[in-house]
Amino acid sequence: MRSRAGQDRRTRTWSALAAVVAVVGAITMAGCSSGPPAFCTDRTNLENSIKGLTSLNVSSGVSGLEAQVKKIESDATTLVNSAKSDFPNETSAITSSVDSLKSAVTQLASDHSAANIAAVAADAASVVKSVKSFTDATNSKCS
Repeated sequence: MRSRAGQDRRTRTWSALAAVVAVVGAITMAGCSSGPPAFCTDRTNLENSIKGLTSLNVSSGVSGLEAQVKKIESDATTLVNSAKSDFPNETSAITSSVDSLKSAVTQLASDHSAANIAAVAADAASVVKSVKSFTDATNSKCS
């Protein structure tokens, strides 16, 4: 007949072993990639917001442009927050280009001059370029 102390010791041993297995399993799973990083979805959202600029027309007016730039700014902020530690140069370029676009659109709202329209176009092209650079840098992680 087994002693009660021996049974308790075996139960504790098995419980401890089960806990070790669970911890090792959790650590192992944490090291495995469960899919592409979150910034891949954020990248797609920003790309779609930028494409939204092409659907604007004259009837959208400056207010339509402002609304689309706010959407771009929001999506850019989300992307930058999720990717800046991995891609600091690229995300910094996105932030800078979006800030310039936002400023140009604000200027355009108060003065519809040809120079301000040209500035918006140039800054929009800069946003596209910075997002393309980010996309190129992240393709291997997001495929």
